[in-house]
Amino acid sequence: MGEPAQPIERVGPQPGPQASLVACPAHEILYGGARGGGKSFGLLLDWLAHASHNGGDARGILFRRTMPELEDMLDKARELFPRLGWTYLEQKKTWHSPDGATLKLRYLERDAHADRYQGHAYTWVGLDEAGSWPRPDPIDKLRATLRSAAGVQPRMVLSANPGGVGHNWIKRRYIDPVKPYTLQSEIAGGSRWLLTYIPAKFEDNFILQQADPGYIDRATDKLPEWLAKAWRDGNWDIVAGGMFDDVWSSSYHVVRPFTIPASWRIDRSFDWGSSRPFSVGWWAESDGTDIEYQDGTKQTTRRGDLFRVTEWYGWNGNPNEGCRMLARDVARGIKEREQAMGYNVQPGPADNSIFDVENGQCLADDMAQIGIRWDRADKSPGSRRTGAEQFRAMLSGAVPENGTRDEPGLFVFDTCRHFIRTVPTLPRSEKDPEDVDSDAEDHIYDETRYRIRKVSRSLKRRKMKGF
Repeated sequence: MGEPAQPIERVGPQPGPQASLVACPAHEILYGGARGGGKSFGLLLDWLAHASHNGGDARGILFRRTMPELEDMLDKARELFPRLGWTYLEQKKTWHSPDGATLKLRYLERDAHADRYQGHAYTWVGLDEAGSWPRPDPIDKLRATLRSAAGVQPRMVLSANPGGVGHNWIKRRYIDPVKPYTLQSEIAGGSRWLLTYIPAKFEDNFILQQADPGYIDRATDKLPEWLAKAWRDGNWDIVAGGMFDDVWSSSYHVVRPFTIPASWRIDRSFDWGSSRPFSVGWWAESDGTDIEYQDGTKQTTRRGDLFRVTEWYGWNGNPNEGCRMLARDVARGIKEREQAMGYNVQPGPADNSIFDVENGQCLADDMAQIGIRWDRADKSPGSRRTGAEQFRAMLSGAVPENGTRDEPGLFVFDTCRHFIRTVPTLPRSEKDPEDVDSDAEDHIYDETRYRIRKVSRSLKRRKMKGF
């Protein structure tokens, strides 16, 4: 989401964060924070300063996530560039300066779009509203395009507000390591690469304050409290973007493996994927029996506590990319793993898509022929929202209050590295903050959600029966 158009009295940065951005010596800069801080104009002004300094050797490309958002950025460029003699070629969506510098405007809706630019060479790459990308993967690919045969220092500038689907990765990369305006150094391609964060708020945008003093109130009105605070204050240290930020604690949820009591139920859940990863999770559901770790320490459990004891994640090593295994081969792999476990594993819930019949073939039947059977997952209307709420409730149930736990909780063996890698940082959906972003790497989440729905229904039946 961009900011409103504003009158430009002069072609140059405003005093404060915009001026600091243009003067910053870092190779990679995150600019922004609160809404109304002049992020989009800041990126355009930074590019103009880069082009002014490097003349015809400057080659830039500026991205937004979608085509409509790109049009918003183009409108802003039309306010600035013609004043400096730049011309725009509509068909190529490219600005040209009088001395030969060029700036392309492009959209980057899917990760695969970044592959189009491999082999390109740019001296400046800008990404406006970087928080709209749920992962940094496509942005990292664009780093490889930053080079210059003329010796121009490459530069990447991102703008972002807290609270978007990309909140967590942006905070982890730019906000957490160092304080604002402080240069952090990393080695990239054998050379030193400097990163920094420059915050900007509505109060720093004097032009917008004069032109539209009520903007920030309108922008934050009727928003969820966490998002309004994020946009108004530019505060990244809040529960924003992540579905489980406020309920996940590795010190409680991640546990050491232990021998499963014989009285506990053990089953599995499944989310199918081919071009995307598939996920199999094996679960042990407590009947209230105490557990004992290998060092002899004991721990009480509550009936309904759910422990993820192992997993199989079908990916090719790249985030959110599957390994394209056949369902029969997945079933054989499950069978081999369960034989090695030595437990009596019961069928559990699976993605309903495996029960669909296409061209006379059903994946569930293919797997059943190998001896691996599944129950249908609950995908009734509203089940995604309800499942997310129950997921959060079980994570909350694992954390004791005043030394005790009253509700069943969700726990994960520390060997389940893919759950720990993907689930705690899942972003919220921009369209529905009560659900996770389905474009994120949510396959383990879905498979776990199916299993949680099953234990929640079981507990509900027990309460109704009075035990």
